[in-house]
Amino acid sequence: MLVRWFAVPLLLAGTASLASAQVDYVRDVKPILAKHCYRCHGASQQKGGLRADTVAFMKEGGDTGASLTPGDSKASILVQVLLGTHEDISQMPYKKPALADADIAAIRAWIDAGAAAPVNEVPDKAVHWSFVAPVRPDEPVVARRDWSRTVVDRFILARLEQEKIAPAPEADRAALLRRVSLDLTGLPPTPAELAAFLADRAPDAYERAVDRLLASPHYGERWARLWLDVARYADSNGYSIDAPRQMWKYRDWVVAALNRDQPYDQFVVEQLAGDLLPAATRDQRVATGFNRNTQINQEGGIDPEQFRVESVMDRVSTFGSAFLGLTVGCAQCHDHKFDPIPQRDYYQLYAFFNSTVDDGHGKATPGGTLEFPGEVQAPESLRHELDEARGDLDRYLNTYGPAAVAWAAALDGPARLKLGATARDAVGRPFDQLTFAEKRALYAAFPGATPEFRTNNVALARLERREPKPITTLVMSELPQPRESVIFIKGDFTRRGERVAPGTPGILPPLTPPPDRAPTRLDLARWLFQPSHPLTARVMVNRVWQQYFGRGLVETENDFGTQGLPPSHPELLDWLAVEFVDQKWSLKALHRLIVNSSTYRQSSNARPDLEIIDPLNKLLARQSRLRLDAEIVRDVALSASGLLAPQIGGPPVFPPQPDGVMTLGQVKRDWTASTGDDRHRRGLRTPRSRSSTPPMASAPARAVCGPTPRCRPSRSSTTSSSSSSRALSPRASSARAAPTRPAASTTRSGSPCPVRPRPTSRGGSANCSRRSSPPRPHARPGPPSPACC
Repeated sequence: MLVRWFAVPLLLAGTASLASAQVDYVRDVKPILAKHCYRCHGASQQKGGLRADTVAFMKEGGDTGASLTPGDSKASILVQVLLGTHEDISQMPYKKPALADADIAAIRAWIDAGAAAPVNEVPDKAVHWSFVAPVRPDEPVVARRDWSRTVVDRFILARLEQEKIAPAPEADRAALLRRVSLDLTGLPPTPAELAAFLADRAPDAYERAVDRLLASPHYGERWARLWLDVARYADSNGYSIDAPRQMWKYRDWVVAALNRDQPYDQFVVEQLAGDLLPAATRDQRVATGFNRNTQINQEGGIDPEQFRVESVMDRVSTFGSAFLGLTVGCAQCHDHKFDPIPQRDYYQLYAFFNSTVDDGHGKATPGGTLEFPGEVQAPESLRHELDEARGDLDRYLNTYGPAAVAWAAALDGPARLKLGATARDAVGRPFDQLTFAEKRALYAAFPGATPEFRTNNVALARLERREPKPITTLVMSELPQPRESVIFIKGDFTRRGERVAPGTPGILPPLTPPPDRAPTRLDLARWLFQPSHPLTARVMVNRVWQQYFGRGLVETENDFGTQGLPPSHPELLDWLAVEFVDQKWSLKALHRLIVNSSTYRQSSNARPDLEIIDPLNKLLARQSRLRLDAEIVRDVALSASGLLAPQIGGPPVFPPQPDGVMTLGQVKRDWTASTGDDRHRRGLRTPRSRSSTPPMASAPARAVCGPTPRCRPSRSSTTSSSSSSRALSPRASSARAAPTRPAASTTRSGSPCPVRPRPTSRGGSANCSRRSSPPRPHARPGPPSPACC
């Protein structure tokens, strides 16, 4: 009880602050009530005679009278039961965790301001803020107009002025150049670049530095890492065998697309449905690897259909989190418990992805793999040996092969079935119509095959195993006839329910179906970018913002639904989303807008005056302290030491790793370190294995935080923690030298990493990843947790 009463003065203090921020009922209060109150006080049941899904019902009240006293939160029963101060009613929600202080403060501020609500509010039919299309808000009026360099600054400064907080001064120029260089390219400035920048006193020196960094080919490498996480990219198949796969052509496509500033709408359309575009190019087909970044189970004895279905479900969940910012996967087994996504809507999305050529077992399927012949050739000496061995064997078969053809023609049906597929195809055809492979397979099965043939055949097979295979990449390809899609009862693919057609969630703008055919993945991709869509632009600008400030405007980056946190600056989020569209979906324009702002350029020095008012720096009265991703720590060390090989693109390379790095899965694999420049390429090109995490990413985290580091809890139940460590360190305002060892942790301004872990902002284990990041390829999201389902 002492703790409860101690919290009341703090909530009273917070209420006055929130009142100045104009708490909105629909945006800020109703989602809280829907999340915590409607189950017991909604349309289906009204415990205590109270219904809480409209303001009118709450004013009418229940058995104990009106729940609201507009203008007086202290006298309102609703607030009393939330705080646990009511004499007769237990603290609410009953037998569940109490509401967060910020939520209670928002409700208090709304009541004290008069408890305003929309006229004719419909019970239980609230439209969540994220399902309403953004509209460009008016730019706020601020007192310190000289501080604002971009419109972004006006929204940030307006909120600071409401709270009577002054922004921080600008960071010193050395720290600023290091910060923006690491943020835009993932590499520190060279000594020459730093000296030139410090000597350049022109008013636009910083802006020109930003333009130079955005034009760098390393920009694409830096920002591809963010997208590859969203796309759950990996260089292995997953599950227990976790065999290597060739997907690096997709990774290189992402880097190239970002470097040429491909508009985000085209960037997404090509990844979701590049194969369905008219006269699709090879690059557009490579882009569809986004959908093929699913696990493949190659174990014997599995049901391939089960794992094909799981791959499709993975695509649906990834589509929901990557582009809608919603936990769509929670509707796989039943209607979503919190968001208006019925199970039928989930399987309508499922139908868009259900008719591709996947076989669920990882076998080569026609149309599912794209080859690049001629890009990798065998060494000349090996080609000469192969040609000679094949010629010798072909001449031998032309002499003795007809006997095998006569033998095969006399076989009965059961005996023929015991032959291999290639040999079976040769049975019954004239010898002179057989290919070399068919002659070879048929004679190998012939009981009269000579020892000479068997010796030469084995020798040729050994040479062929040394022959480089053509470069391939997994792509999407539609079946000639679509599969039937149904609702799986309780998510079980063996329990087929009602048939469904491709469609989009009913809470979002409708997809207008073509008049003469069923909608396709291409229609779905284009639907994301219709003007009335409320989520696509918001979700992407929020991801970009999070990379610069460590926390998104919507902190739960993969959950814009009712379980997610509301935006800290809703007007700024909407303004950025509309501006992103108006700038023709240019990501570089969005980056330029943010990094040129005074908000971004502030010092990150700790401010004692904010420790109580804004301890998490959500108001951005200073820059956030950011840690470098583990891969960038290594890149910085290589760059500072002069060892970095700057070449971009190509197959994965293998930097030196400890012995046994690839022995964590069922199949033990070798890790042969690359030689020459390949040892010193950027971490983006280190192969990502799902079962064996490279120590480059995991060792710093374990060294700092103990054996089980986790990112801070995410409200998105389908988002798991990122294994890619971010060093635990405040970002100082002075620029230091880059680290010289890859294992060292650092910040964007070069300050070292303290050993003591920092607790998470909402409890839990050590905060090794300060962002709620999408899962790394080796940490595939698991099934929805009870928090969602």
